[in-house]
Amino acid sequence: MSVSVSFQDLVLARLLASAEVTSIVGDRIVDGNDDDLAYPNITFGPSDFTPEDADCIRGREETLQLDCWTRDAGKKWPCRRLVDAVKGALHDAEGELAAGALVLMRVDLVRVFPDPDGITTHGVVQVTAVIEE
Repeated sequence: MSVSVSFQDLVLARLLASAEVTSIVGDRIVDGNDDDLAYPNITFGPSDFTPEDADCIRGREETLQLDCWTRDAGKKWPCRRLVDAVKGALHDAEGELAAGALVLMRVDLVRVFPDPDGITTHGVVQVTAVIEE
């Protein structure tokens, strides 16, 4: 299994295990965009990694973007509540990976901004993990 897929699976499991997150979005957490998905929801966005090898240990620092979507006529507070719940579920979280070993997971960035449609609010949560491959 890919280390990147394993990391995404862990993030998904942590989100679905969070009562606070699921009280807002239920199980509406998907990989990629789904125009038919009800609001609010979370979609997995871009990801990247950089090799972080040291003294005979292969590693990487992997970053994953989570996009949080709410639709409340441009009101930002429901999206702020959702990004805070996502941060709470993931920042300094622990867990087992199917491939690789998680050294640490942290939330590095949270942003909330209005979508151009005037009724959707977009939250971005950037999660970074250090992983031994």
